Amino acid sequence: MPHLDPLQALTSFRASLPSAARLYVAGGSGEPAAIVDAFRTKPDLAAHITFIGAWIPGINSVDWASLAPDARMETIFMSGAFRASFEAGRTALMPFSYSRAWSWLQQTRLDGAVIMVSPPDADGRVSLGVSVDFSEAILGRPDIPVLGLINHNMPRPLDGPSFPISRFAIMAETTTPLIELQPTKLSPALHDIATHISGQISDADTLQFGLGTVQQAVLAHLKSHRDLRIHTGMVSDPLLDLLDAGSISTDAGAVVTGVALGTPRLYERVSSDTRFQFRSVPHTHGLDALSALPNFRAINSAVEIDLFGQINAEFMNGQQISGTGGLADFLRGAANAPDGRSIVALPATTKGGRVSRIVPCLNTNITTVSRADTDTVITEFGIANLKYKSLDARATALIDIAAPDFRDQLSDQWDAIRRTM
Repeated sequence: MPHLDPLQALTSFRASLPSAARLYVAGGSGEPAAIVDAFRTKPDLAAHITFIGAWIPGINSVDWASLAPDARMETIFMSGAFRASFEAGRTALMPFSYSRAWSWLQQTRLDGAVIMVSPPDADGRVSLGVSVDFSEAILGRPDIPVLGLINHNMPRPLDGPSFPISRFAIMAETTTPLIELQPTKLSPALHDIATHISGQISDADTLQFGLGTVQQAVLAHLKSHRDLRIHTGMVSDPLLDLLDAGSISTDAGAVVTGVALGTPRLYERVSSDTRFQFRSVPHTHGLDALSALPNFRAINSAVEIDLFGQINAEFMNGQQISGTGGLADFLRGAANAPDGRSIVALPATTKGGRVSRIVPCLNTNITTVSRADTDTVITEFGIANLKYKSLDARATALIDIAAPDFRDQLSDQWDAIRRTM
């Protein structure tokens, strides 16, 4: 099969699709930047397309609905990049967890897909590289034609799904750099939170962590641990220091993930280290897979939590900024795993200490995680174990880890709530 430049391939591929097409486009570190450039070079190619995907806030910043006046998007995440098209009614937010989104992509009508892959091996097979998550759901549907974008910068992990070139309707080539994610400076509160979390982790535990500063902070505090295993949706550069410190098990497949997002140092490592195993969403987020992990510790962050234990991880200042993602999947998986624990971590305040992130009741009509699914909550001021606690005991435990300046107020507010119940 000849390999075309991205614009040639996209032009030919678009001509084979219906006028009003539904097109899946991979996200994460597999977002096909060269195809974005091709659409921008020839905007009429995006006309009448509804773009479908799971693009990650803060990572994938392309507003696909802006590529043509009548283009549309369907996505499981909201972000600032999509705000304008969402408010204009051209982006549909699908309120799905990762596991539900996988089922959706297996069933929703699709006319085509664009998926970035590694260069083919000697057997003519291309790898999904470091961005596996959802694309296997599409490639498993033989009725969907796929434009494969071979990126010579896409690593080929030693253990990950691959497909014959014959599965693709058309192939293009690029050398576009992968998206990079750099570690960020951490606040003192996050260091204190990480210290509390590290005390909840024992040698040989299996860890999951959300992408971002909580992951970065926690991993930096685990270098004295041994035989840890990782089972998570995404990994980034902070994991490398833990690997080098000898904290991660040396077993093949000790690090199971769907996506790597980081720097070239990370991308190079995952292509040579036998501990990395890349798998799609049913394995990284599926309840059956998670429930089978002994001593599973799911560690995630949130925007705020109320005194009932209800968690908001999607709204800030009244606006949706994210989505459910894998949070509910991991919390439920940890609850079902043998000796599993789920931990939600957040700084106790925001806006320079002026606003408490532990609140009497969520200020939004949306609850990302119900109180029944909340286990352990950690702030810089301590640990609240809510598992098997009564309504009032939960509220007391959460007030105890709020910032001291807000505890009396929260206690009074809880008393007022209880009088109306």
